[in-house]
Amino acid sequence: MQTTKRFVITLAGILLVFATAPLVIASVHFQHLLIMLLLYTTLSQAWNLIGGYAGQVSFGHAVFFGIGAYAAMAPLNQWGLTPWVGMVIGGVISVMVALVIGVPVFRLKGHYFAISTFAVAEVIKELFSSWKWVDGPIGLDAPILEQGFYNLMFYKTKLPYLYITLAFFLVVMVLTFRMERSRMGYYFRAIKQRPDAAQAMGVNISLYKQYAFVISALFTAICGSFYAMYVLHIEPATVLSLDISMKIVLVTALGGAGSLWGPLLGAMVLIPLQEYSRIWLG
Repeated sequence: MQTTKRFVITLAGILLVFATAPLVIASVHFQHLLIMLLLYTTLSQAWNLIGGYAGQVSFGHAVFFGIGAYAAMAPLNQWGLTPWVGMVIGGVISVMVALVIGVPVFRLKGHYFAISTFAVAEVIKELFSSWKWVDGPIGLDAPILEQGFYNLMFYKTKLPYLYITLAFFLVVMVLTFRMERSRMGYYFRAIKQRPDAAQAMGVNISLYKQYAFVISALFTAICGSFYAMYVLHIEPATVLSLDISMKIVLVTALGGAGSLWGPLLGAMVLIPLQEYSRIWLG
């Protein structure tokens, strides 16, 4: 009970800081920094489920990020479909892809698993680079539409984007907290630390790895859809790149993989460093 109370108070304090800070510091660059920080915290927390808690290090999460991005942008371009529907489509497709990928790759262990996820990501990146429907390597630009939540476009301020990422952050943190204290969380840690003992206890290791992979893929795709509408241009070289996968892993590792607050701590170190280095060094 004390742990839950402490979590609620800490999370409420963080939400309050992120919600009010851009009102005090009225800078577009500062708002962008907070958006990227929250986005990568959410992405890294999603990766943390499979890589941190379940101990299956994936270097291919850009696959799900890219699928989410294209699922939001392509239907919007082709049929004028709201990105929110595209976000759902991207999530469903990513779950299906995770299920298909998981069958062969979870037969591998250690660095072989990590290498296989990287290889799958590169193959899918090349497929998108050759796919004419999404303009191959050129990518897609979002059409200029009326601003608002329906089209997920805001031209005058970045604050709506910030509050959307704050909502994503809230959801993934609450779900991770509950997962940590559930039977599933216990099984994830057992699979990571003592897989043989877990199997001897009757834990279906392959099934629970799939659970972690699928949930992780779903949240990663949702973040990809949001990112596409935030930057308004996507291409395989950006949304399906190894850089995305490695940054997600690095943020989690910096803060502490397998810990609830690790992704946030890692993002607070890496994202400001990256953003301000880009500004200062060009």
